[in-house]
Amino acid sequence: MTESTQTASSSRRRFALWQGAAALSTLALVPLATGAMATVDASTQQEIARFMDVFLEVKSNYVEPVSDDKLIEGAINGMLASLDPHSGYLDARDYSNLRTQTDGEYGGLGLSVTMEDGVVKVIAPTADTPADRAGVKAGDYITHINKQLIFGMTLDEAVEQMRGRPGTQIEITVVREGQDKPIEMTLTREIIDVKPVKWEAKDDVGVLTIASFSADATRDLKAAMISVEKSLGHKPRGWVLDLRSNPGGLLDEAVGVSDIFLDRGEIVSQRGRKKSDIERYFAEPGDLAGGAPVIVLIDAGSASASEIVAGALQDQHRAVIMGERSFGKGSVQTVLPLTDTTALRLTTARYYTPSGRSVQEGGIEPDIRVPQLSDPDYKDRPRFRESDLRRHLINEKKVDNSLLEKDEKDDPRFTATAEELKAKGIKDYQLYYALQTIGRVGPATPRMAQGGKPPAKPPAKPAARN
Repeated sequence: MTESTQTASSSRRRFALWQGAAALSTLALVPLATGAMATVDASTQQEIARFMDVFLEVKSNYVEPVSDDKLIEGAINGMLASLDPHSGYLDARDYSNLRTQTDGEYGGLGLSVTMEDGVVKVIAPTADTPADRAGVKAGDYITHINKQLIFGMTLDEAVEQMRGRPGTQIEITVVREGQDKPIEMTLTREIIDVKPVKWEAKDDVGVLTIASFSADATRDLKAAMISVEKSLGHKPRGWVLDLRSNPGGLLDEAVGVSDIFLDRGEIVSQRGRKKSDIERYFAEPGDLAGGAPVIVLIDAGSASASEIVAGALQDQHRAVIMGERSFGKGSVQTVLPLTDTTALRLTTARYYTPSGRSVQEGGIEPDIRVPQLSDPDYKDRPRFRESDLRRHLINEKKVDNSLLEKDEKDDPRFTATAEELKAKGIKDYQLYYALQTIGRVGPATPRMAQGGKPPAKPPAKPAARN
């Protein structure tokens, strides 16, 4: 599952999947339903009649009896699946899973996955989880669970099999491009209690790692920055914000995290079907980092909310973006409750960076491309992004950078092998390079400036709709 969404039920509780966010109250469903009914015209009635003809034929003549609810649910799933990879129907089980994920704690392996050609494909493993420690990597295909072929299962069915009681074992078969044989792995399920933020102080620099933009990520990031300063006994020389393999989360948290490093200006806008459906989010006065240099690390697993943060700090000239091109998910999913136990997850808008860029398909291009040389499989491992998904939304202003990206000459800075780096004690080359870059910024060096003129009156940050 690969999206991130924000919504509110009758209890006004927020939920999150992964990658992207939006908000909607149950009351908003009333005008939505009324407007939808108003658009039903003669041609629509003809198509509904055609659907009923098929429904009745299947009901009467299929080789085995089929219940109405199975046929209707199958039709709904097919309709939504025909739209884009991120829209879908949430039945009682899926809706319950959504709540579980929002709580940030469940028994499982720690994988962000999607479905490709009937096979489960790994987007990214979560750091320090059973999948990560076992060596599962982005781009891997999971073909068997407990020796059972999972080809043809729905994504939700496969995810449900991977979850289970903590302490129980599960066998998975992984197919990896570049490997001659499938890889058999035995993992032990754990409580996946994803802490949104981790911190450490290295070389007089604060390293802030955000695993997901779940609830309270902004609050935890502020606390982490205070902890770094206490650990050092003074303010750090600069900050590294690590968003690698972060599949996204709540929109409010992406806005909040961006605001920590911004003093003014737009953070992100989301634009819907109509030209009037535009919502903008702005930074409030006060850069909590005090203008200190910031480097943001991204890779192919950085998606949605991660791309909102990277795009905002890049466009506002507040941070240097370093690493690899991000995933490229620039769409917003809204969870529309149907009943107390079911809902639609529907793509309702696209989001844009402050300069008006859509990251859909293309992702965020780093200011400085730094390969992860410490990964021995770096060159052979395929990169999996939004543009690889079937029926993904097309970027209306797509630019072909393939010729610019093509460079047959090795960058002399990036010729070291994983073995050579390991001998030097470098386990994470991208982080090492970021720390070295900030280390070259002396005390007398001017701080990174934030572009743009301040508005006459800073607009207030909009609250999430509940």
